[in-house]
Amino acid sequence: MKANKTNPGNFFEDFKFGQVLTHATPRTVTNGDAALYMSLYGPRFAVQSSDAFAKAIGYPQAPLDDLLAFHVVFGKTVPDISLNAIANLGYAGGRFLKPVYPGDTISTTSEVIGLKENSNGETGTVYVRSTGRNQNGDVVIEYARWVMVRKRDKAAPAPEAIVPDLPDRVAPEDLGQAVPKLDIGRYDFALAGSPFRWGDYEVGEKIDHVDGMTLEEAEHQMATRLYQNTAKVHFNQHTESKGRFGKRIIYGGVVISLARALSFNGLGNAFHVAAINAGRHVSPCFAGDTVYAWSEILEKAEIPGRTDVGALRTRLLAVKNENCAALPYKAADGKYADSVMLDLDLWLVLPR
Repeated sequence: MKANKTNPGNFFEDFKFGQVLTHATPRTVTNGDAALYMSLYGPRFAVQSSDAFAKAIGYPQAPLDDLLAFHVVFGKTVPDISLNAIANLGYAGGRFLKPVYPGDTISTTSEVIGLKENSNGETGTVYVRSTGRNQNGDVVIEYARWVMVRKRDKAAPAPEAIVPDLPDRVAPEDLGQAVPKLDIGRYDFALAGSPFRWGDYEVGEKIDHVDGMTLEEAEHQMATRLYQNTAKVHFNQHTESKGRFGKRIIYGGVVISLARALSFNGLGNAFHVAAINAGRHVSPCFAGDTVYAWSEILEKAEIPGRTDVGALRTRLLAVKNENCAALPYKAADGKYADSVMLDLDLWLVLPR
């Protein structure tokens, strides 16, 4: 009997605690990837936009956008972890440990760190810690996420429930490894587009990023293909027309990147995402939705041993089809406003 040569993806009962998955395929990232990423989201942070700007302050060249690198690492995991997923539920403990430059080759492995069958007996939650490495074996990004995955056989016995203890936040002493020692005297705030440094922000401050952008069907599919993310729910209208929404869902990473790009208007010098403390995709996004964003400063921290940069912990909210003048978040009952799609807790690095 010939073996099945196609990959149906893993179902919940296929995952085992402690299992390590080596994901295909290594990906060499280039200036072409950076150009397409810019065309899809329009990020304007100077360090990632200009070799001349980056070199002036101490980088060997402009690094790739942190979230482009994150999505490439994430995309590798999809065929093995979330091909049969219903939803990507959240993130924790994400750290950006080395810059990624054009020409670097990124590969990803994941370890299963938790499993829990859901009460309906039809799905389960899989917790993984994924690690992206460059061609030298250096860890560039690591993060934990959890995802709801279908069962192949509803009668399959539930595994022992193991829910990992994940950190509420990345500690300040673990931030900033991906930023070389900077010559802030050569950081041109006029060219960067904002006069505001780390010390100009206050805990509790809320910033409406003002601008909105409507997402189109072709755009979100191009973006997801850029990361070699093969999740069916983003591409196959033939099957998704029969699903719970009746149409394709936009990859949550598209919403993350778009909200991050919009945050330039208010956080223009927050050029580096140092950590993802936590994150939740609150509600789905579809083609035709218009995305707005706002941020709240949750915490300020000095980075031990660094006088050139400091860290801001921010809550980044992405909102659909409602501007953020009223800063939509949660109602008195603790439930998210209907328009909120994304609640992302980040550490950002700014010049001091």
